[in-house]
Amino acid sequence: MRWLCFLLVASPALARAQVAPKPLRFDVAALTATRDSFVFRLRGEDRGWAVWQYEIRPLEMTQELIYTASSEFRPVEEERLRVVVNRLTGEPISTFHHIDLFSPASDTVMVEHDLDVKRGEISGRRRVGTKSGDVQIVPVHHPFAPGTVLSDYVFLAGAVTNTAPGDSLAIPAYKEFVDSLVTLSFVGEPVTTIEVPAGRFDVLPLRSGDFRIYATPGPLRRVVKGETLDGVFSFELVHSGPVIPTPD
Repeated sequence: MRWLCFLLVASPALARAQVAPKPLRFDVAALTATRDSFVFRLRGEDRGWAVWQYEIRPLEMTQELIYTASSEFRPVEEERLRVVVNRLTGEPISTFHHIDLFSPASDTVMVEHDLDVKRGEISGRRRVGTKSGDVQIVPVHHPFAPGTVLSDYVFLAGAVTNTAPGDSLAIPAYKEFVDSLVTLSFVGEPVTTIEVPAGRFDVLPLRSGDFRIYATPGPLRRVVKGETLDGVFSFELVHSGPVIPTPD
């Protein structure tokens, strides 16, 4: 969900004020093909669902990892997300994110970006729709240095970082909805065991901004839970199943 992006990154000023963290890396090749279903909870009440899918697509000289997600957070949001990355290097290739909003207090009813990363630049367009029916289209052209990731990597690849308990790691990240570079950071917490609807898992908690995800450190690497630090919002893994191939 779009608002989670604002909880998941450290601002540049905050990053400079702290002891310099180690480089954060994502081993995208360690992700396996799977389709995971989650339940959303707000103050303990079920408020929606999400489905995340990791699909591996072999190409002639490389492989792509296609991460798709769809969700509904009642009664305020519905979203569709598709991120394509190079599975061997972890470099981002493209990202599409569409969110429909249903807040009476806001004039915005839709936000979307459709962006590609190539030749050291991220480019494409951002669209914003209002209740009047108007749609504003904003072109995007921004430098994208080697080693930069997308802010969605928190969920796409949070389970395959090089973070260990006690580590503080960071990497430059591009914030897709506001066209800016920030610092994405993870702090590793002690390994623990949690129960979610899908079962009992040994997990490594990873704190990023005001959010925490719980990732399994074993061979089947995946995020099984996420929560705000105040415990108001959370999501938990309900089921894992086979991949449903996405259209080209």
